Amino acid sequence: MRLTVLLPAFWLLFSSPVACTQATENLRIPGLRQPVEILRDRWGVAHIYAQNEHDLFFAQGYNAASDRLFQLEIWRRQATGTVAELLGAKEIKRDQGTRLFRFRGNLEQELKHYHPHGPQIVGAFVEGINAYIRAINQTPEKLPVEFRLLKTQPGFWTPEVVISRHQGLLENVRTELDFGRLVHLLGPDKVRELSWFHPTTKAGEPDLTLHVNGAELFQPILELYEAFRLPIRFTDQDTGLGATEEEALRTPEKNRSLDEKPRDGSNNWVVSGQRSASGFPMLANDPHRAQAVPSLRYWVHLHAPGWNVVGAGEPALPGVSVGHNESGAWGLTIFETDVEDLYVYEANPESPNQYKYKGAWETVRVIFDTIAVKDQKPVVVPLKYTRHGPVVFEDAKNHKLYAVRAAWLETGCAPYLASLRMNQSKNWTEFRQACTYSRVPGENMVWAGRHSAGQPSAIPKGAIGWQATGISPIRPSKTWTGLVPVPGDGRFEWGGFLPIQQLPGKVNPPEGFVVTANNNLIPKSFPHRDAVGWEWASAVRADRITELIQAKPKHSLADFKTLQSDYLSMTARKLVPLLESLKADDEPVEWARQQLLTWDYILEPGSIPAAVYVAWETQLRGAVYELAVPEIAWKYMPSIATEKLVQWLRSDQPGPLKNNDRNEVVLACLENAIADLTKRLGHDRTHWWYGQTGNKHSYLRHPLSNLMAPQQASEYGIGPAPRGGYAETVNSTGHQMNQEYGASFRILVDTQDWDKTLGINSPGQSGNPDSPHYRDLFPIWARDDYFPVYFSSEKVKSVTEKRTVLKP
Repeated sequence: MRLTVLLPAFWLLFSSPVACTQATENLRIPGLRQPVEILRDRWGVAHIYAQNEHDLFFAQGYNAASDRLFQLEIWRRQATGTVAELLGAKEIKRDQGTRLFRFRGNLEQELKHYHPHGPQIVGAFVEGINAYIRAINQTPEKLPVEFRLLKTQPGFWTPEVVISRHQGLLENVRTELDFGRLVHLLGPDKVRELSWFHPTTKAGEPDLTLHVNGAELFQPILELYEAFRLPIRFTDQDTGLGATEEEALRTPEKNRSLDEKPRDGSNNWVVSGQRSASGFPMLANDPHRAQAVPSLRYWVHLHAPGWNVVGAGEPALPGVSVGHNESGAWGLTIFETDVEDLYVYEANPESPNQYKYKGAWETVRVIFDTIAVKDQKPVVVPLKYTRHGPVVFEDAKNHKLYAVRAAWLETGCAPYLASLRMNQSKNWTEFRQACTYSRVPGENMVWAGRHSAGQPSAIPKGAIGWQATGISPIRPSKTWTGLVPVPGDGRFEWGGFLPIQQLPGKVNPPEGFVVTANNNLIPKSFPHRDAVGWEWASAVRADRITELIQAKPKHSLADFKTLQSDYLSMTARKLVPLLESLKADDEPVEWARQQLLTWDYILEPGSIPAAVYVAWETQLRGAVYELAVPEIAWKYMPSIATEKLVQWLRSDQPGPLKNNDRNEVVLACLENAIADLTKRLGHDRTHWWYGQTGNKHSYLRHPLSNLMAPQQASEYGIGPAPRGGYAETVNSTGHQMNQEYGASFRILVDTQDWDKTLGINSPGQSGNPDSPHYRDLFPIWARDDYFPVYFSSEKVKSVTEKRTVLKP
């Protein structure tokens, strides 16, 4: 049974085809060299037309600050380690951690890595941000509400803020420490049985030999690391804003037994002209990140001599991370690179700042830094470093030091900044070369290009391709996989970094398409196994995308829209048949069984079987988790992989469930699902539909809601809106009843006509609650729809609602 779920009528007004009323504003901005025109379209996207490169990026910074000022201010404080100055003593460790992990290399070399004009581009971008801040601080009453609530003003930026690594998707020191603890508690064989490490070629892989004292790992070893990565909490009740919003989801108690790791998100795919209705290559990308106000990404169109690119990136960065230029389109998902290791050192009992390396004592390098703290005197903190990296913990009792070696502290590892080179790529060869500069995070970069000079004549309408990227430490020891902590005594040293072009990739595959969804794409025979990770997302999203692409010979943008919003559960296809040969004595349970057996596996709003299934799978995950994972390990292994769940329930390899009656488990979980639905939604089963406030929806709270009066907090909240799907559908919406994760940004491109590009960015382009673009894209997103992203000047002008001219 399905019910039609209606959005409130006023939401639909935001996308109605009304004519745009254009207003013009002229501003004098010191720092510009020539006039710049900014055309803001009715969806809040700024199309910036400059006459030179400096002014283009100056205007990008100025414009981003005008829309996302508070977001940029929090970014600046996290990047510079000055949060305690705003929020007080509780943030001292955060600031200490930030400063401990600050990039301390040569800034000029760093900026030139991202683009030959990197110092000039980043410098101009920062100048533009500061120009806006300088102007708005002269009229503080016009500052966005967040500044008034916190009684503060925005501070000025420097290039060091732009190249900060604090917001990166970084792996895997947290899981490395937890795996070390698990090996100590359970042994390596049990950890391998419970985990889904792949690809493997033989029994006993990966090697989990623990070469350090496991009993000593149960201390707050990563406290300083966690401090600068975990959410900012403006009050004790906050969920918080993280260094990346993903950090706000890292609550083990909430996610226990649910295989929902924030890093395991995003889809992209490209099809060749042979598989597109237009005859030209096409691209789709929907990165999955935390749902937040404002969103992580920000659309912009940049046009100047040598530049013509539209798409989205993080508002604190110049350029475009995902989008297209006049020659091709590109998108990204995460590729598993292990860029962190935890080293354990023997410390000198007579001199705690010395550690043993290759049989001799070396001295820790110490930097003293001063942290300003709200309502108290500044605090002086020591920042300590071994030859491998920042010291995060000192165990005086056992005479041990712990340090993190982080590849992302190498030159050129500011997340996404290397996309500046991609923005000017004219063909696959240039794009792949640009990818060699993209070091953090590890990514699956895909390309859909139009024909240009130099491409093979056999590809008359453009190439498609995939290249994995990322800085990849080589761990040459056969007993060192990077999955557990190791001694820092010189036996476990990286053997350099694998050249990016030696990571997997392909161009113009014979099947005519490429799909990536954070799943493993490296073959078992990959020759550089010592330079890639062991943990990957489930293949269910990639499998479903592949299935739908192969189901039709030709695809259109309408097909891609349907695919990006697909709610079919591949896991349900595998688990529901377990009920076929069973029969329940209890009437409600038998009713639920029959509902699932006649269901189409689609988790759409309005579907009662979808609600029953999600409740049942949730109970299955919890029950199997508790049966399989010893309680002593729960804190360090909060979930099991979907593949393990399915394997243990369906195959003749029940693993840790070998002593349990699987049929009893399946029916007991269905009974518990009925009890859960009854408790949450009442006894009337006709009200058990999916996509309601108590059973899958989206509601966004302003990050400072707990500092607001209830009426104001309600006014700045967005939603609720009905949602479908869950964490493992193509349209990934997370496992929580209120969607906290998934695609807030999407892009679809047909390279035949750049004006056909479609996009979305929920809840809106602006982070200012007083702006008309604060929430205007949310209703479009909520119904899985898009707005047109125009590229030609004629089309842009036809939808312009405001024209701004910036003059020197």
